[in-house]
Amino acid sequence: MSRQKKLSFEPPRHKGTRSLCLGVLVVVLALFAYHSAQGAPQAERKAAISIGIPLSLELRKLAVADFRVHSPGLGPLVDVFNRVVWNDLDNSGVFDLVSKSFYPQNVPGRGEELAAPGALAAWADPPVGAQLLAFGNASLVSGNLVVEGFLYDTTGSARPQILARRYTDVTTEAAARVIAHRFADAILQLAGGGLPGIAESKIYFVRQAGPGRKDIWVMDYDGANQRPVTQYRNLTLTPAVSPDGSKLGFTSYMEGSPKVFILSLVSMKRLPFLNVSGSLNTTPAWSPDGRRMAFAASLEGHSQIFVADEDGRNARRLTSTGGVNIYPQWNPKTGAQIAFVSDRGGLPQVYLMDSDGATVRRLTEGDGDAVQPCWSPNGMTIAFSWTRGFAPGNYNVFLLDVASGKLVQLTHGAGRNEHPWFSPDGRQIVFESDRNGGKQIFTMLADGTRVRALTTAGTNTAPLWSLK
Repeated sequence: MSRQKKLSFEPPRHKGTRSLCLGVLVVVLALFAYHSAQGAPQAERKAAISIGIPLSLELRKLAVADFRVHSPGLGPLVDVFNRVVWNDLDNSGVFDLVSKSFYPQNVPGRGEELAAPGALAAWADPPVGAQLLAFGNASLVSGNLVVEGFLYDTTGSARPQILARRYTDVTTEAAARVIAHRFADAILQLAGGGLPGIAESKIYFVRQAGPGRKDIWVMDYDGANQRPVTQYRNLTLTPAVSPDGSKLGFTSYMEGSPKVFILSLVSMKRLPFLNVSGSLNTTPAWSPDGRRMAFAASLEGHSQIFVADEDGRNARRLTSTGGVNIYPQWNPKTGAQIAFVSDRGGLPQVYLMDSDGATVRRLTEGDGDAVQPCWSPNGMTIAFSWTRGFAPGNYNVFLLDVASGKLVQLTHGAGRNEHPWFSPDGRQIVFESDRNGGKQIFTMLADGTRVRALTTAGTNTAPLWSLK
């Protein structure tokens, strides 16, 4: 079999043992052959902050007191609220949360309770040693859940109150979760470096729905409220959410050959998209302004990168090489560059080009398969999956500083780790891994620490982190 034959697209029934899916069209396309990276050195593991990821070098010590219940019957809802606030702040990577076992016996519910001499010092001094204190209360007002939340500086400031918010919503667990997310986000924005919090962001992913069926699902950033978005009874893959969160692009076989489709997330109705004439259209990606779409389409037997209007019109071809060119991703900060995957040099590698197709250069070194690039929100760093230094098919997540070429390895051989995607604030990365058996969705801080599972049942792949 010739080299070109090995790298050609295959129909869904293909099961060759040497094929590997980029995770982009899992079990649908045999995109690249497996390759061995013999003796390749591993990238040096260092804190991701060194290549521009906005993580705090010194975590601020934060005490998060349980909110005081002022109305009978609210205990269960306030328990949900307390748990979600704690988890949001703990998972942020910004604070060092002080264990509640060290807290003073008298926990405040309102700010005036801290006006007494020594009240704030009790939280600043050992054994608590907190620099910041979050606290508040919950009550029923006219049948609604009302939550008052506060954030205080405990270190002797003349004006210790940093934040005071009042939230009103219906008395449901879902509403308690939303209020908790908003309070945590407010704390993060004020005390976490000015970046907006991500507690109300969403993660889209692909779930196996049965033999020959995959659907796109969505969940809260912490794994809660998992629910289907598409139910087309075929292979529906490669989710891409518009920057304003109003539209979902994806690949589907609903009309036979794989095509790009657009779904309004407001009306849940399909919107028009003009696919390039050919056997395959896939891996859509929105430009930062939401007005253009990059995608891959087969032309004359080869997959090439195209850019078109958001409805697929005025398509313009950007690549013209043999083999596979796929998985374009715009620089979200500038929109001036597109990263993509190509095997033009033999192994699949990550390349970079201007958004008009000019100035193409290879970003990865060529030893092992490098696939699935994703930009950090600041447009400085690319996360990607790489088999470098590992057996064929055993991927790990790496970061690459585009300007300097410096590498950081985030995962280290714990199963196949693929499809990295940055959180909207750049502090976390969601990815898929089979480290616990079947493929599931995980998150970690952008320095590779604090790995936690978001899904545990079924087969879940190809996550994408959306602001909404």
